[in-house]
Amino acid sequence: MTEDTHICGTTFMRDVQALRDRARQHIALGMAMPAYRADKQVAIALLNTALATELLCVLRYRQHSLVASGITAEAIAAEFLVHSNEELAHADLLAQRIVELGGKPEMDPATLSTRSQVEYVEIDQLHAMIRENLVAERIAIESYREMIEFFGDHDSTTRMMLENILATEEEHANELVDLLTM
Repeated sequence: MTEDTHICGTTFMRDVQALRDRARQHIALGMAMPAYRADKQVAIALLNTALATELLCVLRYRQHSLVASGITAEAIAAEFLVHSNEELAHADLLAQRIVELGGKPEMDPATLSTRSQVEYVEIDQLHAMIRENLVAERIAIESYREMIEFFGDHDSTTRMMLENILATEEEHANELVDLLTM
């Protein structure tokens, strides 16, 4: 049975029975239906790279929050800890999406730094910590923008997740710039 649906002046042809049949066909795949338009292996690889980057940022921020010292260190260390927790939330979102796409989140600590786009940098000067974290945020921002472009209209769910993560990364960068000027 074919049914015409009119929305905002556009006609959508929908064979309701075919739609129902396709939904039942590959039920074990969950959301990752055969009609998924992005290259799944590339998508999973990109998300695993982002996951490694987020996990390394969690560790960087956490380490910096513990060793920060100086007259303004307490407030900055607290901000580093907030950023660490937000990066961990990003890692959780990425890992969950990898699983939804049928992949395996790669969290092996032995290879984490080689898969990450940012470096793990231990620094003992507060100003240098802020600067290096800003560099890491700028790398993440550029990477997320490229991934958003890759997913485009092929996977709107992943794209929207990445756009939300990007917004937080941009916020982190702005906060770090403010800290540099203090």
